[in-house]
Amino acid sequence: MPRLVRLVGPAALLLVALLATLAGLAYGGGSAAQLLADPGPVVRWGLPAAKLLVNLGAAGTIGALVLTAFALSPREREFNTALDFAAASAAVFTVAAALTGFLTFLQVTNVSLSFDDRFSATMGQFFSQIEIGQAWLGTSLIAAGVTVLCFAVRNQTAIVFVAVLAVAALVPMALQGHSAGAAGHDAAITALGLHLLFAAVWLGGLLTVVVLRDRLGAARLDLVLSRYSTVAVVCFIVVAASGYVSAELRLGSLDRLLSPYGVLVLVKVAALIVLGGFGAIQRRFVIGRMTAGTRNSGRWFWWLVTAELAFMGLASGVAAALAKTAPPVAQVTADEIPTATPAQLLTGEPLPPELTFSRYFTEWNVDLAWVLFCAFGIFFYLAGVRRLRRRGDAWPLHRTIFWVLGMLALFYITNGGVNVYGKYLFSTHMLAHMALTMLVPVLLVPGAPVTLAARAIRKRHDGSRGSREWILLAVHSRFAGFVSHPIVAAVIFAGSLWIFYYSALFSWATTDHIGHEWMVVHFLITGYLFVQSLIGIDPVPYRLPHAFRLLLLLGTMAFHAFFGVALMTGTGLLLADWYGAMGRAWGPSAIADQQAGGGIAWSIGEIPTIALAIAVVIQWSRGDEKESRRRDRNEDRTGDAELEAYNARLARLAAHDR
Repeated sequence: MPRLVRLVGPAALLLVALLATLAGLAYGGGSAAQLLADPGPVVRWGLPAAKLLVNLGAAGTIGALVLTAFALSPREREFNTALDFAAASAAVFTVAAALTGFLTFLQVTNVSLSFDDRFSATMGQFFSQIEIGQAWLGTSLIAAGVTVLCFAVRNQTAIVFVAVLAVAALVPMALQGHSAGAAGHDAAITALGLHLLFAAVWLGGLLTVVVLRDRLGAARLDLVLSRYSTVAVVCFIVVAASGYVSAELRLGSLDRLLSPYGVLVLVKVAALIVLGGFGAIQRRFVIGRMTAGTRNSGRWFWWLVTAELAFMGLASGVAAALAKTAPPVAQVTADEIPTATPAQLLTGEPLPPELTFSRYFTEWNVDLAWVLFCAFGIFFYLAGVRRLRRRGDAWPLHRTIFWVLGMLALFYITNGGVNVYGKYLFSTHMLAHMALTMLVPVLLVPGAPVTLAARAIRKRHDGSRGSREWILLAVHSRFAGFVSHPIVAAVIFAGSLWIFYYSALFSWATTDHIGHEWMVVHFLITGYLFVQSLIGIDPVPYRLPHAFRLLLLLGTMAFHAFFGVALMTGTGLLLADWYGAMGRAWGPSAIADQQAGGGIAWSIGEIPTIALAIAVVIQWSRGDEKESRRRDRNEDRTGDAELEAYNARLARLAAHDR
């Protein structure tokens, strides 16, 4: 039976996915002939099928790599088999991406297939100069590199970097999912990117389990399934949330659910609900019965896996058809709107209303990636605290409060009014910068997440690496030891401030959504490292004495204040073609707003500095008290032997002098 399922499961996935793609194209009109410049039926039907193979190949690659890094042991045969499956999937990914790029070229250029120099020149121009051609060329090259690395790499740590490279191949695909300059472009990119990634991990992980069936014994199978099930729950939540956001952007209202696009969305939602039910059945019943050795439980499990793969194929096929089906909400770019304002032309979004203090809390621009990050951050932290309490271990309440407040602050900064107006006002952008580097880390660092993870997450003994092992490995690595050194952390914190704003990085982070996400991560990490070096509870290789910590804090903040003064007194715009070209009829001028941003960097940034200084002094005082109590206990235990020995030594010296 397992061998039969090993063949039937992937076959059901591929067959159902292909049939769902063809049916979805026929129903939604994605395969209909174009009135002008029709590329022909081969391209119209072949392009969605090729994209389906791209998605399946990417899923097999990423899912196998993630499962290898998180659930499998290099001591077992399963490890190399999973990597071989990842390599085979990456090869399919490479060929399918190249085919998709070629069919896209035929669709966009509408040239007939030939073997003359003109056809070759046109194709070369498409892949070297046209954005969509460059995207598919990049995806194909990255997939090819991943294929080679999956064959060559067998080191556990290196596999993580191979997985990151495989995920990078999805970025060009996510950027193609919504027209640049159209309303909701940033939200659509984030939703599609999350959807592609976590659906790949979910589907690819299950395929890998099926492939490894003969390599896993009963005990190993239960263990790997339990670990995969945890990952699958997270993937289900992210896929559902990102799918909702994508559907809402393209449907706009509930009355459009009966359109061809809306019906396909409903089919995909139904498949997702069924898959969630399969996952619940596996976690609650099947895995437990398999562990207990219940009769016929394994057979039922493998048939359940086959059905789950079939529904995953249905969801994948419908997704491929949706990509070619016209949504009810047209993706109109700003330059196609005759009355578009300068702000719309730059950002793709209408200019928000005039900024007032209340609008900092009433205007929202939701970033799904950070919503999920904050939600999972709070959930897993509270779950860790609950696990400690259940086994009788104490965890200070104030640490939990600090962590939750820090996550809530991060949620507001990345989704609230600050995120809305940061595109249009430099002062609001600087307010977000100060909060990300100073306020949020001051709240998160006292939460001691690494210490909690080391105590709450179960240690593994089979050679595999779970969350605990990866976290401790990262914290104790040489790179982490270098960047967490107090002097290095301070240099990065202060130096990156000047490098960021006086280089092309500022323009990239302001005008590009990927750059904006990188900016948030960078500010958050640099601030966290700096605060951790001053008041951190988690273990680090080296800490300065408290007096030197105060000197380092004061010196770094003086450097920070100098940057703010430079902005306050400056008369040239840092990003004139953006902040100076918004066409705002409200608020201060661009240069006055930039100078106000300098004032924020100088003044508001000093408030967390005072809090940090107070925290360092309190830790210093408590450290002295602990040392005094230690000495008192030592005196009580030894009968003041140390003092008596010192007095005896002085007496001997005096006698010698006499």
